[in-house]
Amino acid sequence: MDAPLHEWNLAPKEAIALQALLAKRLETVDRIEPVQHIAGVDIGFEAGGEITRAAVVVLKWQPEAMQPLALVEQVVHRKPTRIPYIPGLLSFREIPAALEAFAKLTITPQLVMVDGQGIAHPRRLGVAAHLGLWLNLPTIGIAKSRLTGLHGKVGNTRGDWVPLTSGNDVIGAVLRSRANVKPVFVSPGHRLTLETSLDWVVRCLGRTKLPEPTRLADRLASRRDQK
Repeated sequence: MDAPLHEWNLAPKEAIALQALLAKRLETVDRIEPVQHIAGVDIGFEAGGEITRAAVVVLKWQPEAMQPLALVEQVVHRKPTRIPYIPGLLSFREIPAALEAFAKLTITPQLVMVDGQGIAHPRRLGVAAHLGLWLNLPTIGIAKSRLTGLHGKVGNTRGDWVPLTSGNDVIGAVLRSRANVKPVFVSPGHRLTLETSLDWVVRCLGRTKLPEPTRLADRLASRRDQK
């Protein structure tokens, strides 16, 4: 991250207008370096929501190994929650703490997976897309639920997926990441296509429905892994 992307002290109407401008800056083509490390990001809250708890894990990508993803670094950063929850403006609530967590890392990842939406957002700027612009890194959103868009029925075999659409636009994919388990919602954030985003999510799947980077970040953010 070089110069700050924008100020955070914005009224909701100002933040909504900014989202529309920032969405136009997203790169929808693949611009990704050879991947050696993948980060997973999730945000939790403590003290009844008064404290934001940002969790970032970094895994080494070693595709020829028996276990291709090895945890090499993890960071938790806490700070006072800056704004209440406002539908559609979640990134303004969560990203400040995430950026400070990233600043603590000693390893720079080439790919970032975020527990949340990429462009599958009413104004095409979910937390993964917004974070990608701040970090200038390829980002993918992997969400547990749908925020916007329509989709058909997903097959029940691991790896089956259908497009998530909004009007004539494909804004993501509904992916069956584990048989007989509810699908996840994958959407590119920044510097990636949907096809490449799906490919990386599938590569990083383990035994659960979430890819390993966001699964581990989720555990850390929710304090199931105490730190």
